[in-house]
Amino acid sequence: MSRDANKAFFGHPIGLSTLFASEMWERFSYYGMRALLVLFLTATFASGGFEMAELDAFTIYGIFTGLVYVTPILGGMLADKVLGQRKSIYIGGLTMAVGQFLLAGSAWLYGSDASIEFRQTIFYAGLGILILGNGFFKPNISTMVGELYDNNDPRKDGGFTIFYMGINLGAFISPLITGKLGEQVAWQYGFLAAGIGMVLGTVWFFVRSHTLGHIGMPPKVKAERVRLILKDWFGILLFAVGIVAVVFAVIVGWGAMPETVSKTIIYIVGIGAVIVLATSIFRGTSGKAEWSRIGVILVLALFNILFWGGFEQAGTTFNVFARDNTQRMIGNWEIPASWFQSINAIWIVTCAPLFSILWLKLDKLKINPNTPMKFAWGLIMLSLGFVIMAIAYSRSTGGETLRLVSPLWLIVVFLFHTFGELCLSPIGLSMVTKLSPPKLVSTMMGIWFGSIAAGNFVASQMKAISIKLESALGTEIQVFWLIAIQSAIFALIAIALSPVLKKMMHGIK
Repeated sequence: MSRDANKAFFGHPIGLSTLFASEMWERFSYYGMRALLVLFLTATFASGGFEMAELDAFTIYGIFTGLVYVTPILGGMLADKVLGQRKSIYIGGLTMAVGQFLLAGSAWLYGSDASIEFRQTIFYAGLGILILGNGFFKPNISTMVGELYDNNDPRKDGGFTIFYMGINLGAFISPLITGKLGEQVAWQYGFLAAGIGMVLGTVWFFVRSHTLGHIGMPPKVKAERVRLILKDWFGILLFAVGIVAVVFAVIVGWGAMPETVSKTIIYIVGIGAVIVLATSIFRGTSGKAEWSRIGVILVLALFNILFWGGFEQAGTTFNVFARDNTQRMIGNWEIPASWFQSINAIWIVTCAPLFSILWLKLDKLKINPNTPMKFAWGLIMLSLGFVIMAIAYSRSTGGETLRLVSPLWLIVVFLFHTFGELCLSPIGLSMVTKLSPPKLVSTMMGIWFGSIAAGNFVASQMKAISIKLESALGTEIQVFWLIAIQSAIFALIAIALSPVLKKMMHGIK
């Protein structure tokens, strides 16, 4: 779509408003349950939780938040070759709503005749369905944003930044609602609210789909067709039911398997996925310039892993710090710990328009940093945030007794991390749509989200890594200092590689 097309949404194509709101509600759903996940898992049986050890809850959190970024690889490939982005988004939206309702059910069954094992089965099924549903939704809605613009349209980065505001508007609202309901009413009401949000997002996408024209329609469909037909809807429902059935079958069957068999299956699936992915890239890429640009995406994906390995402490160590180390009382009222998960989103909504304007101003002055340099700045901001967090933790635990610190510490940490996120995350999404070969846009978007998956899992293990280092070295290794130093080192590496990567982009800005 040319830059002279409809500009009815803040100077951008009207279709951006449809994708903005759909993603906002999907992120409401995701971040609402994410804010509750560790708190719910570690809550006592008496309160309706599962009373897990903290590090075990962190691991489940990391596996879940990691896998929700792995499945977009499969969802992207299916969209590119079979389904198209639009059908994939409907499949993802419907299944994720089911997943959230199952999480609510696992909490609702507390106090009934249901066993803890049955509650856990329902809970893990909900997580599994959310993981697969997200794989269909996440890469494809981002891909459709990119298709609203020409590759060299200077509005493209700004469009993704506005889209990113929709993500964070949902992320801001959701912990306030789901956190209040989950922590202070009952866990099931928090998850139920997240499920309703997902339903609203799917309905909005359906009602406003006419604003997207032909974008996202199934492959080989004629250009004049802009709506799905009955056959398409039958396929969507079949996919959704199949996903739910497969997840329950895997959970029931997995527990009955010998450990050696389950490990062998994991290795086979992992190796097979790599082979299929590599084959898809090989067949869809041609010419030196395209291969060079693929290389840039893969290198920046490594920096992406490192960034999210730090940033996603928000749902693990930061969540626990808010609960245990932060002064949360205002008179006789206690702020829910999950509400601190909204701080990053507040800063995003506040600062994203400024960054969108900043990139355009710098571009006009011809001093706009290239994409690798923006990644370096993102890592620098991340490092500075962890320096502040390390100081706050030391102030809280430095004496003989635990001292609760001001909420301002977390607020300032999230500000620096937001600066880093705005330098890296929306820029990364835009970069993938610009550098990917035309036949592989959704596939490469899936790989990009796969790098975020790895970062999420790394984040869940950083606390355990710091404990192991303490044991090995015989000295205290504070996890926040560890991440601060690591991030600073890789920021310097990104700066050093910037000229080389810029050359490899072959004129794409």
